[in-house]
Amino acid sequence: MDAQVLAFDTVSLNIPKADWSFFKALVKKMGWEINKKSKPRKKRLYDPETGKYLNDETMKVIEDAENGIGLIKVGSMEEYLKLVENI
Repeated sequence: MDAQVLAFDTVSLNIPKADWSFFKALVKKMGWEINKKSKPRKKRLYDPETGKYLNDETMKVIEDAENGIGLIKVGSMEEYLKLVENI
């Protein structure tokens, strides 16, 4: 008896976390194969004063500053005060 060659389709699904265990059981019962790939999560910072997370625009400014983008360097507090007087 020759081994049967099966054709497969690869699909991408978004499954609610609450249904994940049911889905895994279904996959096992059907003899399917799954490879779970988690989406990379966006960095988020929580503001305890407002009880909210910072928005995308604010996070972009923070990430830019962490990467040295858009920074103004001053040597002293006097230089800083002189700089902000002109803004």
